[in-house]
Amino acid sequence: MSRYPVHTLETAPVQSQPVLQQLQQAFGMIPNIAAKMAASPVLINGFIGLFERVHASSLTEPQIQTLLLTNAVVNASEWPVAFHTALALKQGVSAADVEAIRHGKLPADTQLAALSSLARALIEQRGRLTETDVQRFLAAGFSAEQVLEVIAVVAASTITNYTASVTGPELERPFDQFVWHASHA
Repeated sequence: MSRYPVHTLETAPVQSQPVLQQLQQAFGMIPNIAAKMAASPVLINGFIGLFERVHASSLTEPQIQTLLLTNAVVNASEWPVAFHTALALKQGVSAADVEAIRHGKLPADTQLAALSSLARALIEQRGRLTETDVQRFLAAGFSAEQVLEVIAVVAASTITNYTASVTGPELERPFDQFVWHASHA
């Protein structure tokens, strides 16, 4: 048995249960990563709070999914890549752009490429963006405030990426078709 069980609404710590209920309503299931995250009420409650704010930002859902998928690929986090592949496609990101990101390349869409490039720079440069990184992002039509919103998305994504790396959640059947391995990027 894993040291991080896949919690259910019945087995999760009481302080984690409201988040699991919220995720159950949002996705029609409790994602395995959240079920493992539930072992720590501190982690899962911090995660959901930040994700709620990210999804209420000025960025669109396709833009957010582009960032989340990019982050998962850069962090070589397999469960989140599969999950965010499905969500990106559902949100209207083209299959070609999704495949590009999954292979460590930039999407053809100019704005999605700017988002993906900035997220990659943030992770690889440990938050030390160059003026060129920021100017390239602004030139794609984004604002200085949105640079900060991208930081919030990267922070939120880091929670799931690191949790997946530490706990190794099993990929749910609906996402099997999007399986990804770090050697793909």
